[in-house]
Amino acid sequence: MLDDFEWHSWLGFGVAVVIAAVGALLISAIARQIARAVGRHKEWPAILLKRARWPFRLLLFIAGLWIVLVATLDDSDVRAAVEHLLLIALIVVGSWFVCELALFGMDLSTARYRIDVADNKVARRVRTQIAILRRLVVVVAVVVAIGGVLLSFPEVRLVGASVLASAGLLSVVAGLAAQSTLANLFAGIQLAFSEAIRVDDVVVVEGEWGKIGEITLSYVVVNLWDERNLVLPCTYFTTQPFQNWTREGSALLGSVELDLDWRIAPALMREQLTAALERTELWDHRAAVLQVTDAVGGFVRVRILVTAADAPTLFDLRCFVREEMVAWVQTQHPTSIPHQRVLVDPVGAEVSTDAASARPEKSSTRRHEPAPEPFDVPSPPTGEQSNLFSGSPEAEERASQFTSAIPIQAGASDQEVEDTLDRDGSA
Repeated sequence: MLDDFEWHSWLGFGVAVVIAAVGALLISAIARQIARAVGRHKEWPAILLKRARWPFRLLLFIAGLWIVLVATLDDSDVRAAVEHLLLIALIVVGSWFVCELALFGMDLSTARYRIDVADNKVARRVRTQIAILRRLVVVVAVVVAIGGVLLSFPEVRLVGASVLASAGLLSVVAGLAAQSTLANLFAGIQLAFSEAIRVDDVVVVEGEWGKIGEITLSYVVVNLWDERNLVLPCTYFTTQPFQNWTREGSALLGSVELDLDWRIAPALMREQLTAALERTELWDHRAAVLQVTDAVGGFVRVRILVTAADAPTLFDLRCFVREEMVAWVQTQHPTSIPHQRVLVDPVGAEVSTDAASARPEKSSTRRHEPAPEPFDVPSPPTGEQSNLFSGSPEAEERASQFTSAIPIQAGASDQEVEDTLDRDGSA
């Protein structure tokens, strides 16, 4: 019966198309079973089937349809037009299939690097680079597919010679027209492989604190702490300064500053700081320093430096320390609350202490200042004090990162030593 069937007809062509579709589905099912058998108890077959199922089926169907077309229809203008359409479809679907295979390989590489662990510096770097490569693969696949489709037209191939002859002028014009776009493209590639920023890095840009959420070939998305999204061009991170808090690690050092009265007792305050830090799990026990950094303008400035595992923890730790110190000053040492002192002249007018000290003293005017209230100031501790750059092995190591020994020649005079110190200090 099949021998008597007229295949060289439109009816035969339709029957052959149905046979080609069924064959494509059968081959696809066999390939799926083989992939599952080879990768049994593994995750990659599911990822591969999810990505490449439809482009693979379409490729099989187009190939079978082309075979059917050649076998059932005679040479004619209709057959030539259909073959051209099938060629275009084959180029598009083939590029799609190759792109999906490349993305499948990148998905496997990404799955090996987890960023939900403590030490994820390498994982964030790899994920950032793979994210950029994914976009490059898609762009290249689309460009190749468009170029292949255009070259399938004979008219375009004839025009190609004249286009190549004027390629120099066209490249200059295109470069000027797409200058910002190309700059962002190359900046995105530079960011991916220079490790200036990575996905999930904590940064401070434009006065905003946030986390790198996405890096593309043209822009970078920063997820701010208050759930806003800051979108910046890639060229911003290659031309403007910014802060990256997690480039080498997530551990950070933060400060809490308090302006207090001159009656403050730093020794007692230091003991309270130690007791407060021991009650919280936010502190990572690397550094806890309390120092008086300024004492002008009628106030004493106390700076507290503490360390935490990462930026969010450090923010909460600074708030905790600030609240503890404020509560301690209010309840245990109220005399340390900042006061504004005034002088009272004989006629009853109140004059600020700063204004009274700025005017010259006159013999005919008397000012009576009430005697200060007596208070006890604890003596400083006799033990060794832990400072930021001295007093402990950790502090000494921290100091070595910012200082270095100044070479002094043996037998140098005191004046030569002073000149060396002045010269290195000015440098």
